[in-house]
Amino acid sequence: MFEITWDSFIRIVTVGSLAYIGLIFFLRISGKRTLTKLNAFDLVVTVALGSTLATILLNSQVSLLEGLTAFALLIGGQYIFTFLAVRSKSFNKFIKSEPKLLYLDGSFLEDAMKKERINRVEILQSIRNQGIGNLEKVKAVVLETDGSMSIIKGEPGNTLSNVESKKNI
Repeated sequence: MFEITWDSFIRIVTVGSLAYIGLIFFLRISGKRTLTKLNAFDLVVTVALGSTLATILLNSQVSLLEGLTAFALLIGGQYIFTFLAVRSKSFNKFIKSEPKLLYLDGSFLEDAMKKERINRVEILQSIRNQGIGNLEKVKAVVLETDGSMSIIKGEPGNTLSNVESKKNI
């Protein structure tokens, strides 16, 4: 349990260093978009990259080349999907959700909250996390595509233009 052989130690250090350098290389050539967490799809890719790196480090049956190929496949797939999503509205809608309005002008939008499986306590927690202690200061709460909640104070502007709601803004 607490033992390690010199061979496995040397393998972990060598393969781990090279895999880490390979991952950084792939991330640099793929651009900043690869590690954004704008939606669930991006989060899955980020977690999968971390899992792949751990597998390369700890599983001696996975070669460095296999691991680097997995990195290239994940990053390449994410690049292709985001490339298509930017150019096709229907593909974008297929892989991404829309932001959803949960609270507006003093009213909790119960239907939207039920659909998104969000309750009042979670919305109130998000408001408190922004340092706001009074609901009167909150104009709107939006559940974003990445699962975070945006709290909007004062009058809404153009930032609510693409938010799904049954109320007219």
